[in-house]
Amino acid sequence: MATASKLKKPTFKHIESELYSYHDTLKEIQFLRTNIMFTKESDDENVGGGRSSFISSPTEQIGTRLATHKRLVKLEEISSAIEKVYTGLPETHRQLIKLKYWTRPQTKTWEGIAIELNVSRRQAFNWRKEAINIIAEVLGWR
Repeated sequence: MATASKLKKPTFKHIESELYSYHDTLKEIQFLRTNIMFTKESDDENVGGGRSSFISSPTEQIGTRLATHKRLVKLEEISSAIEKVYTGLPETHRQLIKLKYWTRPQTKTWEGIAIELNVSRRQAFNWRKEAINIIAEVLGWR
């Protein structure tokens, strides 16, 4: 995988942190969706007469709130990119991500992960870099 420009170090670290917290992000998305769908938000400041410009259908109100909630949209974008890249990776790369980022508690070093995958430590680093670069590309980050 050859990218046009090298990924900036803070971006690389940010994507790694998103990989570490991927399962927590999924839980937060579910919490936010549930919260938005089942809480009554009344933003109507039209206390006088006249017609309100707000959507009157409850279903449409919920749909609009789900689509316009900035945090929810951003979390869904990140988790979707991770899922898309993860499912498209070869099995060995997926195993590396499981072992490094999603195994709790983390008991293996890079050496241990490389041994389990039957590759060199350098190869494990290359796979990690490749996966993170692809996620950055899908997200449009640099």
